[in-house]
Amino acid sequence: MTSAASGAATAGTPVAATASAPLLAVRDLAVTYEGSDAAATRGASFSVAPGEVVLLLGPSGSGKSTVALTLNGLIPQSIPATTEGTVLVSGEDATATPIPRLTTRVGMVFQDPDAQLVTGTLLDEVAFGPENLRLPVDDVLARSERALRRMGLWERRHENPDRLSGGGRQRLAIACALAMESPLLVLDEPTANLDPEGIEDVYAALGEIAAAGDRAILLVEHNLDAAIGFTDRVVVLDHGGRTIADGPIDAVLRERAAELHEIGVWLPVSTIAALHLREAGYPLDPLPLTPEELRAGLEAAASGAENRRIAASSGETSGSVRVSRDSPAHAPTPAVSVRALTLRRGRATVLHDVDLEVAAGEFVAIVGANGAGKTSLVQAIAGVVPSPRGRIDIGGIDPSRADPRAVAERVGFVFQNPEHQFVAHTVFDELAHGLRRQRVPAEEIRERVDRMLHRFGLEAHADRHPFLLSGGQKRRLSVGTALIAGAPVLALDEPTFGQDRARADELLHVLRDLNRDGTTIIVVTHDMQLVSEYAERCVVVGDGRIVADGPTADILGDEELLRSAALRMPPLRRALHGLETFPELAGVARLRDLPREPR
Repeated sequence: MTSAASGAATAGTPVAATASAPLLAVRDLAVTYEGSDAAATRGASFSVAPGEVVLLLGPSGSGKSTVALTLNGLIPQSIPATTEGTVLVSGEDATATPIPRLTTRVGMVFQDPDAQLVTGTLLDEVAFGPENLRLPVDDVLARSERALRRMGLWERRHENPDRLSGGGRQRLAIACALAMESPLLVLDEPTANLDPEGIEDVYAALGEIAAAGDRAILLVEHNLDAAIGFTDRVVVLDHGGRTIADGPIDAVLRERAAELHEIGVWLPVSTIAALHLREAGYPLDPLPLTPEELRAGLEAAASGAENRRIAASSGETSGSVRVSRDSPAHAPTPAVSVRALTLRRGRATVLHDVDLEVAAGEFVAIVGANGAGKTSLVQAIAGVVPSPRGRIDIGGIDPSRADPRAVAERVGFVFQNPEHQFVAHTVFDELAHGLRRQRVPAEEIRERVDRMLHRFGLEAHADRHPFLLSGGQKRRLSVGTALIAGAPVLALDEPTFGQDRARADELLHVLRDLNRDGTTIIVVTHDMQLVSEYAERCVVVGDGRIVADGPTADILGDEELLRSAALRMPPLRRALHGLETFPELAGVARLRDLPREPR
């Protein structure tokens, strides 16, 4: 087992046999939610032994989060559902064992951290679980301090959780689970809201826990570039929730990569790139899992070739690319104009005199560390939060002061947490809600909603309550509600959160097509590969100010700037940047720009 801090040196190493009874045994699990005709997952089978780190993968809607919720008894004891098969935690039936007893065996971190935060300070939040175990005060405080320090939150222990960014709340939720010191730790997308530096920190902390060998970890995660460094084993569910793969990383992610890619399972970016390069005739065997392995594989492939070409100038140097810290020139009539915007939350100023212009038809990514002010900026642009000082103009109105219907006609907004925008009792009505407010004829509403349901694979869920969808399905619904009104500006906060690879690609292709047709797209994201693939312009926010603004290629080539903003180069650029052995690849930063035809 390796820690996140030490990289992926032993990725794929077979798991040592253990004579210990499994901490967790799932056999032929099927779960059907109350009121639903279709099973959310059917046929999941796997086990987790003490000291193991197991990565649970599958397409969106395969039931990964549903499986996680059965492990501590929430399904079916708190969330009504019918279950078949068995879930044994330390030998006890999770469907019948009281939830308070299960919490001493299973620590949970949910996909949405807000679902588990209930108190007024960070310290109280982390202490809440151990206190309910009736531990001595000194033990409660010691556990709480260890957990908060591991997550980098000890200095903020007396603050209200509401003052944390989305990523900060996610780290707090992880700290709460760590403080329980349960033998099995289950994490559902634990880094989805974290900046790249925060992801490194979280996996370093989890790696230390894994290396100690006294606790097991079950991880549901899409960001495999970070997760594979300390994973022992991979379990894969198909679209129906059946286990179709279970084994070491080499046997699953390397040997079955093409199959998993085909069904929409996320793979490391370097592995996806290698699949494309193989088709184009580049000899990469075995398939790489990390940027370092991809680079080494290409260098090794070139070293024996007679036609090795070492470029004197590859079109890109390996040094940092300096970028302008000033906003670039734009069209005289921008789609979005922000002037001297200052925004406060409570006593804290989160945006300081921000100026920003976005031209009609641009695709702009807003990036930065957790708490930098990215979400606050895009929420102000969309009129979700009022701006106490400054001016925002979208199509002749200030969204913070205009009628909500007028705002909706000019800008669509997708929240970081999809549930924060749901208002109706069915998926169909959620999509129809905005159109009905605009008094669109009923027949046209039906046609437009049906098209959106089909576009995002939600036809079978039209009559379900939005809160009963999977995390990925909720995200697709939230994007659909913003798209359906046809506003000329679309702002999205972490649009690919909870999506499998196929759905994320589909969503981003929809955004790209909308952009080509003239829609202005503004995306807040921590996914640097997404930024590289789709955004033509990148705005870096730090401490409530814009610290850099320029062409995406320039921003993502400035490693010094990225590190100062808690960001990192995208995996593909890191692998190919300045590559001398195949100079035609040295400047490639986007998967779609890789050669596809045989050389």
